[in-house]
Amino acid sequence: MDRRSFFKKASLVGLGVLVSKFPVWSNTVFAWDKPVHNIPEEKGLSGQWFDSLYEKGKKITYRKSKNELRYIGMPVGGLHSGTVYIGGDGRLWLWQIFNTAYDGEREGIEPKNVQWNNGKELVTVRPRDGSAYIEPAIADNLRSMEQGFAISTLVDGKHVIKELRENHWDEVAFEATYPTCRITYSSIDFPLDVVLVAYSPFIPLDQDNSSLPLTTIHIELQNKGGAPVDVTVTGWMENGVHKGRKDFDTVHKRSFLAEHANTQVLLFSCDQVPTQAMEAGDHGSMAFTCIDLEAQPTTRLEEWPVKPQEVKADRVDSTVDFSDLQVGAFTVKRTIKAKATSQISYAISWYFNNPHPKLKLHLKDAQSGYWYGARFSNAAEVINYYLNNREKLESETMAWQQTWNDTTLPYWFMDRTFVNIGTLATANTMRFASGRFWGWEGVGACAGTCTHVWQYGQSMGRIFPDLERNLREVTDLGVGFQSDTGAIIFRAEYEKRPAIDGQAGVILRFYRDHQMSSDSEFLKRNWPKLKKAVQFVLDQDKNKDGMTDTPMENTLDAVWEGEIAWIVGLCLAAIQAAALMAKEVGDKTFQKLCLEYVRKGSENMDSKLFNGEYYIHRPDMLQGRKMLGSYNTCHIDQVYGQAWCRQVDMPGVNRQENVVSALKALWKYNFTMDVGPYIKTHLGGRPYALAGEGGMVMNTNPKNEDKAYGDNTTWQLGYFHECMSGFEHQVAAHMMAEGMVDESLTLTRVIHDRHHAAKRNPFNEIECSDHYARAMASYGTFISACGFSYHGPKGQIGFAPKLGKADFKAPFTTAKGWGTYAQKRKTKGVCQCTLTLKYGQLMLNEFHLGDADDLSLNKKQLIVKQNERSIELVELKRTDGRLILSFKKQVMLKNGDTLTIQWL
Repeated sequence: MDRRSFFKKASLVGLGVLVSKFPVWSNTVFAWDKPVHNIPEEKGLSGQWFDSLYEKGKKITYRKSKNELRYIGMPVGGLHSGTVYIGGDGRLWLWQIFNTAYDGEREGIEPKNVQWNNGKELVTVRPRDGSAYIEPAIADNLRSMEQGFAISTLVDGKHVIKELRENHWDEVAFEATYPTCRITYSSIDFPLDVVLVAYSPFIPLDQDNSSLPLTTIHIELQNKGGAPVDVTVTGWMENGVHKGRKDFDTVHKRSFLAEHANTQVLLFSCDQVPTQAMEAGDHGSMAFTCIDLEAQPTTRLEEWPVKPQEVKADRVDSTVDFSDLQVGAFTVKRTIKAKATSQISYAISWYFNNPHPKLKLHLKDAQSGYWYGARFSNAAEVINYYLNNREKLESETMAWQQTWNDTTLPYWFMDRTFVNIGTLATANTMRFASGRFWGWEGVGACAGTCTHVWQYGQSMGRIFPDLERNLREVTDLGVGFQSDTGAIIFRAEYEKRPAIDGQAGVILRFYRDHQMSSDSEFLKRNWPKLKKAVQFVLDQDKNKDGMTDTPMENTLDAVWEGEIAWIVGLCLAAIQAAALMAKEVGDKTFQKLCLEYVRKGSENMDSKLFNGEYYIHRPDMLQGRKMLGSYNTCHIDQVYGQAWCRQVDMPGVNRQENVVSALKALWKYNFTMDVGPYIKTHLGGRPYALAGEGGMVMNTNPKNEDKAYGDNTTWQLGYFHECMSGFEHQVAAHMMAEGMVDESLTLTRVIHDRHHAAKRNPFNEIECSDHYARAMASYGTFISACGFSYHGPKGQIGFAPKLGKADFKAPFTTAKGWGTYAQKRKTKGVCQCTLTLKYGQLMLNEFHLGDADDLSLNKKQLIVKQNERSIELVELKRTDGRLILSFKKQVMLKNGDTLTIQWL
């Protein structure tokens, strides 16, 4: 793909130049073919540092007083409905809803190239190479539509107006609790504080109600004083249909009132649109409403919502020309009693159902528009649906937000491990009218829901499992499936080749998605095709030693030769998952075949690919190191297969002591609290971590070998010198699962710190373009921290917390329900576990508790209750370090129910 041309243009520099500049060091530090490994083994971290990682802390809050608001862009639209950001001061920006993003045309959220000094020279960085990491988009520069709120009241007899914008208040505080945010505005000399809460309906397991092209804004006015206050609130929104068009002389913007669910709604559209323009990406409709019976609408403002002379002194852009705009508004007047509060809610919807024309050329599914376009006819119907279902949509959204934050785990950790699910609420993903889910790698860059990128993500499979199952059936085993060979084309319609890591990842995700199902129907109906996909992996082992060795595309965009630890291990994990699925469908012959393959492959991987410290890449016997590879270097994904085993609660494919050794090697050789010295001496990588920032480098040469990466150091070598957050999250999740909690938290924390709002948008982890899909691997670290296991068809759920197990509380999701798990184990031999369901239902046959060797197997010392009703056990046993409680009758938990398990 074209993304890789960055390296071709910006990586190598002539050795002659290096020698002339650094004649003494040219053969050591700065030589491209042999830069000295310079990551310190000692990380310089104190006990106090590690202790701080475990502290609960406070909810993540960014402040005006700390200059932390300008980069913030939290997605506040529904899933797959484009990108609408809310900024740090509460104004909406970006509005990437007009179907403009497409590979090679308009990539990322801000399609600009920037210059970056890589330590040796200035190189050009494009959006797909990390330009937004170097120079993050600033909200005020991309505020493409007029929208906002103004608060007007008398202060000491004078008419004072404050808009909800940064420069109008002494302090603005943005509290990030995705999928919601809470913004507080305060000034010493103003009688009111204002709180704004924004979100689009977001309900785990309910992808339909979480996919509305709509955002809601809820304003609370708080009277600080001892006397009543008369206040006027005005909210305004511009008609964005055919936004900025200068080529249609006859187009007439239209704003009119309609009533929906006893509420007045401003509808925005265009009349007299030429036929050819009806296919344009910005052709559609918008709607705006204030959910207040006393709200007074204005269909088109002729001047600013408040008198210009009253606001000009402190409004930056008070010279806005309204002649070319159509801005509608709602005004509400209130009297707020002393020390009282008052609430007003608004909603904005949009409807632009024309996917990019090039998308339609490639994808048959795109030709009929989007899922929301099939469900609704215009933005008015979206608003109408919201108004008629508002109580359910808002209560369930807030129930999830409260459930997610009702935890003993640190707030910063909960924020960073969950926030990347917001990728689904950006222009990076689409859901077509046919129901098909589809995504870029990053916004507008690298098409086809790429198997070897998307397979790293863990959040969608746990939060919206139906979307993952759709991807398995419609794309991976549908349009991307080769029935004759079992190969899965890694970009479906956009490619003709499979990728070996992507193929294995599909199989592993299939097992996870089966576990996140309520029954076995998903697995059974897809088993024939899935079995062929598994056989394809088996067939790539040319010498039949259990270690795949057929040269094939992988996520580092090169065809590597030989036996590569991370690919071998990933394939072994996939085959083991296939064995477990074969057992469930009753295919004993194939199960036996898979298990034998895993047995042989695991033995050979441990004996032949482990160098005594970490896993390596054994060269092809004939080719040697002729081609690019990782060889005897320390590669970030070397035990990725084992990491997947931990995510889906199946036995590992490698020796435990080897795995821990490999993870310790990654910490020792690849992790640094300052990547600056490394990227200055190892040229060619893209800027996803900068000098002064911590990170884990993709691939290092700790032995300082000559030609460590092979004879043909092609442009892909640049990847080795980068810090890509999706890979880092994968390692953090695995470290957590293997008990390396300090290291896992540290790695997660440095990623979190790299995305602090003082530096860049905390809601946008960047790799190849913005909101990169691989970063959704972050949720895996949360799964590991809980020691969570679940198998819906078997009715099994389990927990083995890795931190704070004496007093632990965290959310969980299952096939049809979600809620909170809590345990208290402050005294040896005494334990209380509580499952509280907050949504849906949960069917259980077994409960598993890990790290419980001190708990008795005597049923008489155990009390199990559903609410107040006793639950009888048929068996209580200890297996592989966990306690398993088998219920005599299936337990059915419904919303509000509690299951309590207590050892006395």
